[in-house]
Amino acid sequence: MRSKITLILAVVMGLVTTLLFYKYINDMDTSAEENVKFVQVVASKQLIPENQVITDDLIELIKVPEGGAHPQAIRNTQEVVGKIALADFVSGQIILPHHIGSEAEESLFISRKIKEGFRAVSIGVNFVTSVSNLIEPEDIVDVIWTQENLEAVNTPETGEHIDNVEVTSDLLLKEVRVLAVGRRMIESTTDTEYVEYISSTLELSPEDALKLVNAANSGEIQLILHSRIDEEDVNKDEK
Repeated sequence: MRSKITLILAVVMGLVTTLLFYKYINDMDTSAEENVKFVQVVASKQLIPENQVITDDLIELIKVPEGGAHPQAIRNTQEVVGKIALADFVSGQIILPHHIGSEAEESLFISRKIKEGFRAVSIGVNFVTSVSNLIEPEDIVDVIWTQENLEAVNTPETGEHIDNVEVTSDLLLKEVRVLAVGRRMIESTTDTEYVEYISSTLELSPEDALKLVNAANSGEIQLILHSRIDEEDVNKDEK
């Protein structure tokens, strides 16, 4: 009988000891969490593509442990709003000063916009060949090349020599990214003063850049503009 009582007491004491141990551990964890200091830093609320002007609805303040926060993390949203994303931001990405730039800064460095393996090449345009000066930086265009072919012809009736002119147009390049129009590398807004431009700078592979330069020197170049509307998004809206 006494041995059973001893066994029961031992089991009860073991359970009590275990409960007290777990309570002690939990109290230590809670105390440690309470002692951790958090700071607020600016992060992207959603995907922000490169060269996008950052607005207030694209960013948010999030809390991170002070010890784990990047020393250069921006802590004030006003330091980010109105700036330009210099790279693609994923949702929840903490924004650092070298991730963003101002329009004035970016207007000085077109080389920052050129993707690796590509080149920037400018061509002359006029009001018509630039789609009435409506093409903007970051638009996608196709390049049309028009040339005149002269052919000497002798008429069988009179034997007179005349020049026969044949005009041909070909699709030279497809889906080309526009880096700049004139000296402007940022998409215009309602507040941007209109200035007619006479050149467009395109992003091309070295091979296509050579092809474009040769074509521009031997004929006329015209740009045709792609739509920015996503057909899949349109179909979703219609449904």
